[in-house]
Amino acid sequence: MLSFGSIFIETIFGFFVLFVLTKLLGKTQIRQLTAFDFISALILGELVGNALYDDEVGIRYIAFAVFLWGGLLYLTEWVTQKFKGTRALLEGRPSMVISKGKLQREVMAKNKIDINELLHLLRMKDVFSVQEVDYAILETDGTVSVLKKTYFQSPNRLDLNLTPEQVILPITLINDGEIIEDNLSEIEHDRKWLEEQLKMQNIKSHQDIFYAEYKKGETLYIQMM
Repeated sequence: MLSFGSIFIETIFGFFVLFVLTKLLGKTQIRQLTAFDFISALILGELVGNALYDDEVGIRYIAFAVFLWGGLLYLTEWVTQKFKGTRALLEGRPSMVISKGKLQREVMAKNKIDINELLHLLRMKDVFSVQEVDYAILETDGTVSVLKKTYFQSPNRLDLNLTPEQVILPITLINDGEIIEDNLSEIEHDRKWLEEQLKMQNIKSHQDIFYAEYKKGETLYIQMM
């Protein structure tokens, strides 16, 4: 039979263990809820919840189950940090659902998002018309990042009677010492061009770079390891 005392002790213990586990795994588990994190949260809740109301399950079993699952989560985070190729599989990739003002129907279908859901996500960014958007990126946590057309950026160029300007989307070329080949091809440049740009900033190898961002007409923005 369950007693108030046993429920109290197991609840406090479960809370403490989950709190410590969250601290160990890092703030991203709270701030960003990816599909993988969502599954993790459900399973952790089930482990503690079922153990809490089952009088045959004690604190030892709660601790074992929670720390086992926590260990799997930590291992997953370690793998994605160590082996970059696994990030797309385990964490997902951002998808451009609006490009140059046009809806990308194939990308939307692939990500199982319809126009109503997209409009809802845009409204959460204070965008009430697709016509205001030049680029929209569906992030791995299910939110949308929006780059408005210059006419609709604050302050509005229309309000100031200024001519519209071309919207330039910054592109990541190097991430954690690795060249993003697809992005390099998208801007119609190759590795030789990139190496020349790095030499101009006295950088010998792209492996020494933590993050490099390209913006047309501007010098590469680079942050070292």
